[in-house]
Amino acid sequence: MRSVGSIHSVANRYAGQLQLCFSRSSISFSLASSIHAHMIASGFEPRDHIRNRLIDVYCKSSKLAYAKHLFDEIPEPDIVARTTIISAYSATGNLKLARGIFSKTPLSMRDTVFYNAMITAYSHNDDGQAAVELFCNMRRNDFKPDNFTFTSVLGALAFVADGEKQCQQMHCAVLKSGTGWVTSVLNALISVYINCATSPSVSSTSSLMGAARRLFDEMPVRDELSWTTVITGYVRNDDLDTARELLDGMTEKLGVAWNAMISGYIHHGLYQDALELFRKMLSMGIQLDEFTYTSLVSGCANAGFFQLGKEVHAHILRTVPKPAPDFSLPVNNALVTLYCRCEKVDKAKNIFEKMPMRDVVSWNAVLSGYVNAGKIDEARSLFKEMPERNALTWIVMISGLAQNGYGEESLKLFNWMKFNGFEPCDYAFAGAITSSGVLGSLEQGRQLHAQLLKYGFESSLSAENSLITMYSRCGVVEAAHRVFLTMPYVDSVSWNAMVAALGQHGHGHQAIELYEEMLKAGIVPDRITFLNVLSACSHAGLAEEGGHYFDSMYTFYGIAPGEDHYARFIDLLCRAGKFSEAKDVIESMPFEPGAPIWEALLAGCRIHGNMDLGIQAAERLFEMIPQHDGTYVLLSNMYAVMGRRDDVAKVRKLMRDRGVKKEPGCSWIDVENKVHVFLVDDTGHPEVLAVYNYLEQLGLEMRKLGYVPDTKFVLHDMEAAQKEYALSTHSEKLAVAYGLMKLPPGATVRVFKNLRICGDCHNAFMFMSKLVQREIVVRDGKRFHHFRDGKCSCGGYW
Repeated sequence: MRSVGSIHSVANRYAGQLQLCFSRSSISFSLASSIHAHMIASGFEPRDHIRNRLIDVYCKSSKLAYAKHLFDEIPEPDIVARTTIISAYSATGNLKLARGIFSKTPLSMRDTVFYNAMITAYSHNDDGQAAVELFCNMRRNDFKPDNFTFTSVLGALAFVADGEKQCQQMHCAVLKSGTGWVTSVLNALISVYINCATSPSVSSTSSLMGAARRLFDEMPVRDELSWTTVITGYVRNDDLDTARELLDGMTEKLGVAWNAMISGYIHHGLYQDALELFRKMLSMGIQLDEFTYTSLVSGCANAGFFQLGKEVHAHILRTVPKPAPDFSLPVNNALVTLYCRCEKVDKAKNIFEKMPMRDVVSWNAVLSGYVNAGKIDEARSLFKEMPERNALTWIVMISGLAQNGYGEESLKLFNWMKFNGFEPCDYAFAGAITSSGVLGSLEQGRQLHAQLLKYGFESSLSAENSLITMYSRCGVVEAAHRVFLTMPYVDSVSWNAMVAALGQHGHGHQAIELYEEMLKAGIVPDRITFLNVLSACSHAGLAEEGGHYFDSMYTFYGIAPGEDHYARFIDLLCRAGKFSEAKDVIESMPFEPGAPIWEALLAGCRIHGNMDLGIQAAERLFEMIPQHDGTYVLLSNMYAVMGRRDDVAKVRKLMRDRGVKKEPGCSWIDVENKVHVFLVDDTGHPEVLAVYNYLEQLGLEMRKLGYVPDTKFVLHDMEAAQKEYALSTHSEKLAVAYGLMKLPPGATVRVFKNLRICGDCHNAFMFMSKLVQREIVVRDGKRFHHFRDGKCSCGGYW
């Protein structure tokens, strides 16, 4: 049997050995476990202080299972062991287990340090309300808070305080406790005032910032955090001048505070000020770190300052030849984003491939670059290679596919995202809804709308904006308008989408009225707004109004019209037959007219039969885009309408000689959640014979109402009967007839076509809508046509 002295000697030896497990840089788990194993093998029964030291080593070595096993073996763990294990659970985010141990600890055992551990656990795991409640409980139970208590609870309160009263109450508690001179406590209290000042629900911002500033000015000792907290507070409250005054008044070279100021300038778009401050840091010898460079490079990316960004990149390469991982990863991620934003995606990929370390941010940055550049094949490959994906990865890919015309693939990816366990957010829904609009799949769009409401995203701006566009592109402009009117908040994208929707559906006057409402609401129009307004005027024949809005772009808003604006304005003038005005505009342009300008001119000449000017426009297009089939088709149509068959043949021969193939016309319709596609003279659809028979019957009835097939739209030279038959096989007629056959009585028929609707088909649908007493909606390559009671929404102006 061992003597008491011998036991003490062994205990002291083990205690000394365990002390060796704690070095300056790391904790030796292997040494601790060896010592523990020796204790067990020797039969030594460790006392509380030895067990507590082992538990501490295991916790700090992230071996929580070992610590918990040892803790559970103790019949009555003391307060030190309980505090240690609570802190360990806090570090792993397991608040439930931490709170369980806390609650089972008798009040008589507890002390201030024990309460501090639990309050810190809540604070570090973003449960500010629970931290404050426990602090109040601690005081009710007569435990005296110390400076660590206040630092933790104030850190938690900073994220939940929503009024000046809460700040003042905690301030009083600090003063009564006697910790009002402790720098860490004062820093935390200043942070509470500042966070409360920036809360949207607080109106007394100036008084809260004033209280924070008084605390700062009265501090007996200030550290780096003191300066950074106050400067950041002024930045967050948009008071950059005061923040800069504080920075300039600092005697110490505190890089973190300078970084906060640079970040503030970047956030507010003051890139020149940020650059000047960066240069001043260099001249003063202030240490630059990854936060400095990341802010500056990100600013260059946001502002599109590619050359400046390259200079910063060069400076990094010169001054940081061997960057540490903590430096290189965020800086390289920012550089990849810079090159992608500035359309240098290949250079971005080069940086990415040379990165010694990558994370999901790195992969997402390159993926976004490929998507935004329209390089979908490369994006697909990168997406498949990614070792890790987060919600942003899926959103980027879903939205990218939708915006680049891959609607079906985008919807499949949306469903695959859910299958992989990712809950769709509002941005993912926005991408999927956009895809439904691309496909013209109204039923799919409605289902996604219902899911959006189920998930509680009905207030999402991005999702609601996508709904406006989806309903518009699916031919239900009334539903788009309802979404717009019921949105809790609208931005310029919402207004632009609704103006575009009304314009595409031929409601030019309503589009202009909405634009005027937008101006009254204080929304400043951008270049997209004017594109939409000009299109709306063009589709409705509002030449005078269109001219006014075109002139106002630069006169009132300082927006220089681009080629796309000129093209739409010229299209507007030509549709109205104002060819001399259109020529004057072309001659006055500040740049050489490109293909879009001549295409607009040629289209207008076709409408009004202006052969001479149309031929000039076609010749210019043949020079610029000789392989574009649209020019040949428009010119052929012009000759055909004028009865110049020889010239039609010449144009067709020119196409053959140059190897230009006309894009085949196709139309599609969604019936019972299945898309049915029809080609001209279709023989592939399983029910096409029934469709031809039905069309023949409709044709007989339509002739009784006065319909006569307009054979001038047949480009081939053939017999009259053959021409009439050729007209009856147009893809849009087949799709509309199929819809009339299959959809329930009275249901609107919605058909989508890749090319411009044929003149004879347009005429036929007016008669058809009157005959069957149903609305027929056709979306062609340019706009929507709503046929109802023998009339079209375009008023014959298309």
